[in-house]
Amino acid sequence: MTPPVPQRTPETEPDTGERGSAPRPQSLMLSFFGIHVLGTGTALSSAGVIDALARADVGEDAVRSTLTRMVGRGLLDRHRRGRRMYFSLTDRAAAVLADGEERVRRTGAVNRAWDGTWTLVGFSLPESWRRERHDLRSRLVWAGFGPLQSGLWAAPGRVDVAPLAAELGLGDRIRAFHGAAAAPTEAGPLLRTAFDLDAIAAGYRAFLARWGGEAPAADARDDLGRQLLLHTDWLELVRRDPYLPAEHLPEEWPAEGAEHTFRTLSQRYDPGARRIAEGLLDRWDPQG
Repeated sequence: MTPPVPQRTPETEPDTGERGSAPRPQSLMLSFFGIHVLGTGTALSSAGVIDALARADVGEDAVRSTLTRMVGRGLLDRHRRGRRMYFSLTDRAAAVLADGEERVRRTGAVNRAWDGTWTLVGFSLPESWRRERHDLRSRLVWAGFGPLQSGLWAAPGRVDVAPLAAELGLGDRIRAFHGAAAAPTEAGPLLRTAFDLDAIAAGYRAFLARWGGEAPAADARDDLGRQLLLHTDWLELVRRDPYLPAEHLPEEWPAEGAEHTFRTLSQRYDPGARRIAEGLLDRWDPQG
């Protein structure tokens, strides 16, 4: 069976700007909480978060404004304890970060278990529903779909469309199907129609150009900074990659080489990064 595609939402997507540019604070913050907070049930003091993000050259003002913005978006909960402020993951943010962890640690960068199943979504919205159309297309892209033709989108694998339709209130306007391609339609051309393979490949090559050299991310202060930059760059790629079936990708597809680089460097940076983080972070259990 093809593994389900992780659900994503716009609020938790990495806000990295142009591909290849420096990650923005929210992207680094999500990586940081995903690595050092997810699954612990703890909250972190703002002072510790400021010290940690400084390793990735994020200034104190940017950290404070990002924490406030993420609380407003429902990604973090804020707790006051005496004169100190602590921040913990909301259930929604934890679920999305857990999906990202699944992709990073276990699923891999290319789909070698695809069984030929596609999810098709058709919709027809009135011309006056411009905002609804924009929101639906954005959600479909984040869920791993690509456009085949007007009003018809496809994703390889089985994608649960019901939560997306319910969130947007468009359940009566969306039709979803699971099935296989039939002649004269072939999977390879279908992928090239629905997805910009050149742009996806360029993202992986840019990652290799940044991290595949002798001294990758040399501008980072220490292993914690390198860890955050590495994971943020990689999460940007896997969250934008619709997890396409390997047998229908072009030769010399760069995803596997990029994944090998990520895993090698992650193993190199993680032990030191965790030691540094534990020395910086002031943890508190809101449920304790």
